[in-house]
Amino acid sequence: MATRSNQYDVPTYDGDFAAWAFHQAMLLRSGQLHLLDRAWIAEELEDLGHEQFDKLESALRVLLMHMLKWDFQLERRGRSWTTSIRTQRKHVLKQLKRNPSLAARVDEAITEAYDDARDLASGETNLPLSVFPAECPYDWEAIINRRIAMPDDIE
Repeated sequence: MATRSNQYDVPTYDGDFAAWAFHQAMLLRSGQLHLLDRAWIAEELEDLGHEQFDKLESALRVLLMHMLKWDFQLERRGRSWTTSIRTQRKHVLKQLKRNPSLAARVDEAITEAYDDARDLASGETNLPLSVFPAECPYDWEAIINRRIAMPDDIE
């Protein structure tokens, strides 16, 4: 196993990330702030923030794809789509509850997710991409609260 360490046998960010992360946590907890790799720690913290946005966008992508399929392929509607829509709505709301600052970026997440959702819906339905609106046809209220259920479902 090849790991790179510097001359003091301190793990490096690009040598062994896991060892580096544990070492940085140890330095932080022990108050040895002057030894912290501040530039890389800042980079990793930013990446964590981006990951939370990506989780929100991912849940919206799947949710929007199934909403498009629901609206444009009526004859194929099924419980799996309603289940997916309910589940992804929960994921979106959970992500916003855990990260309230992302609420300010919901429109951005919807815009970014919709383009992929449209492509996925086209691929999964075998309908031409042009069948699906170029812009997201759903507002936030519809995305989160519009009733989508099989006729015999009791909510």
